[in-house]
Amino acid sequence: MSNPLIMVFVRNPELGRVKTRLAKSIGDQAALETYKILSKHTSKIINEIDSDQLIFYSDKIQDNDIWTATNCKKQIQTKGDLGQKMLAAFQYGFSLGYQKILIIGSDLYSLRPKHIESAFEQLENYDVVIGPVLDGGYYLLGLNFIIPKIFKQKQWSTSSVLKETLSDLKEFNVNLLEPLNDIDTYEDLKKEPQLLKQLNI
Repeated sequence: MSNPLIMVFVRNPELGRVKTRLAKSIGDQAALETYKILSKHTSKIINEIDSDQLIFYSDKIQDNDIWTATNCKKQIQTKGDLGQKMLAAFQYGFSLGYQKILIIGSDLYSLRPKHIESAFEQLENYDVVIGPVLDGGYYLLGLNFIIPKIFKQKQWSTSSVLKETLSDLKEFNVNLLEPLNDIDTYEDLKKEPQLLKQLNI
């Protein structure tokens, strides 16, 4: 495949099933609305990038939703923890013939096309590109080839993920992008005033 590939992990947007940590502060309905806004934002951003798209749904593939670009394919996430799911996604992407692959989340209101474009550019010279989030994880992972150990033995969704991942990558060339704010809690949400304005809370 001559095009690079962007993979996005998404949850099916169902009440009480998305942004559960955020919902503890703002309620299930507002959490769902937040997730829909973030997903729409992510779709808009990646549609500005000259790449193919592969959307991985948590439960079931939805045909008539925001992920409708002509260069967009859809799959269901495999079973297991986040690391197992990401590893399987990268394996699938590389099996299709792609040579540069990014995976991103769908909960970043501060994500811009420049972050994705920079990641693909850095993969010309680096083995791995990582976009850190402020709470110690990462919002983007870019690879030219599979490195299985970075997906194993991690406490996913904790502040140790980035540190542990970088420890696994000591023998590889790694580029770090600008840190961004992913939205998991109300404290995270307050850092995005433009998003907060769109919610009736």
